This record gives sequence, C-alpha cells and structure tokens, in this order.
Amino acid sequence: MISPSDILQASILIVDDQAANVALLDQMLREAGYVNLTSTRDPHWVAELHRKNHFDLILLDLQMPDMDGFQVMERLKELEIDSYLPVLVLTAQPGHKLRALKSGAKDFVSKPFDLAEVLLRVRNMLEVRLLHQQTKKLYDQVVEEKKRSFELTAQPGEMVGVKKAVRLSTPWLQSLKLRLPWLQLNMLTSFLAAAVVGLFQGTIDRLLVLTIFMPVLYDQSGNAGSQALAITLRGMMLGDLKPGKERAQIFKEALLGLLNGALVGLVAGLGMYAIATIKHLPSAPMLGVVVFLAMIGSCVISGISGAIVPLILKRLGADPVTASSIFLTTATNVASMGLFLGLARLLVK
Repeated sequence: MISPSDILQASILIVDDQAANVALLDQMLREAGYVNLTSTRDPHWVAELHRKNHFDLILLDLQMPDMDGFQVMERLKELEIDSYLPVLVLTAQPGHKLRALKSGAKDFVSKPFDLAEVLLRVRNMLEVRLLHQQTKKLYDQVVEEKKRSFELTAQPGEMVGVKKAVRLSTPWLQSLKLRLPWLQLNMLTSFLAAAVVGLFQGTIDRLLVLTIFMPVLYDQSGNAGSQALAITLRGMMLGDLKPGKERAQIFKEALLGLLNGALVGLVAGLGMYAIATIKHLPSAPMLGVVVFLAMIGSCVISGISGAIVPLILKRLGADPVTASSIFLTTATNVASMGLFLGLARLLVK
C-alpha cells in the first residue's frame, strides 16, 4: 500500500519557461508538504534530468519557445522502457488537452492554476505512479523467484550429470551422450575409494565383522556431506552466502559434522559392540570405539567437503552444481573407509 508519507516524498520536476509559474507551483506543493521538488525553465534539460533522477512526476508546460511540451514528451519516451510517461501537462489551451493525452501524458492542469485542482491531480497522479512502480517491482521479484526455483529444481539432476536440457522427451542417444561422461568420471574416482579398501585387505580378512558396518559408515558420512553440499549450493544460488562468509560456513558444517557424527556414532558403536559380542569376539568393546571414532571423523570431513568443494570449483571457474557431487562422493568414501579400516588396524589387535 502507498502511504501519505510515500506520496509527499515522491520526486517531482516542474518544467515551465515562466519563472512566475515555476515559483507558484513550487510554493503550492511545498505548502502541501511535498519536499522533493526540482524545477527547470529550459525544456532541453528535461530528458537529461529525468534520466539521472527518474522523477515520479513531471509537471510539464506545453507552450514553451524553441521546444514545446510535445517535443519534450517524445524525448522522454526514449527513456521510459515501459512507455509510461509520468507527465502532468500544464496548458491554457483546451485544444491541447486531448492531443497531450494522445501523446502519452496521463493528466492535465488548466491555467490559470487552481490550488485545489493542482493538489488533487498531483496526488492522484503520484498515487497511480507509485502503485505502478510497486506492482512492477513485485512482478520482477516473482519472475526472479520463479527463475531461482527452476534453478534449484534443476540442481539434483545436474549434480549427477543430467542437464537442464534433458527431459522425458529427450532422445535416448542424446541422453546417453550427456550422462555417460559423468558416469565414467564417477567410476574413475570410485577406483580411488576401492584402492583405499584394498590397502587394508589384511585387516578385513582378520576382522570380517567390519564389512557389516562399512555400508553404514559411508552412507551416513555421505548423507552428512550431501546435506552440507545442498545448503552451500542453495546459499550460492540465492545469494545468501556472501563473500567473506565462506570460512564461517565451513566451520559451521564441521561443527555439525562433529555433533551429528558423535550422536550417530554412539548408536552405531553400540550396534557394533552388540554384534561383536554375539559373535563372541574378545575385541567387541574396541570395535565399538572404532566405529564411534570413525563415524565422528567421517562426518566432520564430509561436512567440510560438502561446504568447501563447491566453493573451490566456483573459484576454479567450474560449475559447482554439475561437478560437486562426484568429488564429494569420492572424498566421503575415501575418508570413511580410510578412517574406519585404519583405526581398526591400529586399535584392534
């Protein structure tokens, strides 16, 4: 809604070649409470003044030497993208009123000026103008929000190599060409996680019970990293993650990883202890500790990775939405398996 204060603070330009008319209109408006007034007696300056100041209302005299009000309105049309001229014409000629309205003026005031008429028409014009600006601003916000919503809905697909252009109707060959490169890259990075597991083959052979909790560990750490990644990408897309706030975001995700890892790890550790006890393993308590510590470390690393990977990719000029998921998965798998099996080798004899 437009308040009386908004109307009185609106910017108004008075254009008339007669100094007496300019002074009279200025006095009328100031006494009525208007505070943002500008005036000129040179019609050649009107377009330039409006370009710099974007006036909410222009009181424009039609009969001026060298350049009349109709010519001024033609120049103003070049500046107004939406063709809306905030012009209230001033004229003593009844025949000019209809022509002025056809030329784009929104209303007119007759000369000699009547105080009540001037104030009423100025107020009505400003109310319409400010409502127009408010409506346009809201419309632009809605359009921008829809655009952002579309970008966000496209993220899940892009994170696994499915581009915005891929739809249900996309031919299978084109879909294959768009998806296969990312699957190949994902396979190559998966070899790294497999290599880490291979380094601890002896530990796995000695403690087969570890294999029960390996999927639990990388699933939980993967989920922690995905949550951090989703929040970070959303902040980057919506502009919430301002420059200079990156460290705070990384620290926050590390803290959340620590807390979530401890709470989830406690349950997982008790689960490992119960299973190892059922299997009559003498190392059951230490196995529970290994799961607990590995879960904490994995969730911390996953949270940090989920926040830092898209920031690094953006700095390198790559699309963080498209590439983050693959590198995050590799980081979480390598970290979770390396910590889990490494702790088991060191602590469980």
